[in-house]
Amino acid sequence: MTWLYTLLHRALLFLFAAACAALTGCGPSVDLTRGLTIEAVSTGWLDAGLVGGQNKLVPTVSLKLKNVSDRPLPALQVNAVFRRVGEDDEFGSRFLTAATGDGLASSATTDTLVLKSNLGYTSSDPRDEMLKNSEFVDAKVDVFAKYGSTQWTRVGEYRIDRRLLAR
Repeated sequence: MTWLYTLLHRALLFLFAAACAALTGCGPSVDLTRGLTIEAVSTGWLDAGLVGGQNKLVPTVSLKLKNVSDRPLPALQVNAVFRRVGEDDEFGSRFLTAATGDGLASSATTDTLVLKSNLGYTSSDPRDEMLKNSEFVDAKVDVFAKYGSTQWTRVGEYRIDRRLLAR
């Protein structure tokens, strides 16, 4: 009976090791601060329509991600965290899956990703006047990325341009 227990134990260890290898891939993980670049960045305040009868503007960043590593990045995800300039509290966020299936291949670039905050400013003022209001506070965005089961890594920080973007 001991031989059966040993055989089962070894089989379970083998299956566990195989599952771990399948989930994490072979070889070292890619450092996204060096293996992923952000291209074609554009920021501004998106016209989010009317909310409660008032005009709403939300901070927005659009960008492309390029895999400059020598490995594919499976299940690539991106998260934008918006903050008002001078504040640490989150002003809004947006999460997107940037590449599914086989992931983002080496040397490949995503389509343009548009990440708009769920929060913003509302006013009865015309949208272009909202940006000129003396109480308007500018915003910035921290862009984070991860792939597979890796941890979130900050890959960029951008100030939101004080310009109106059309819907």
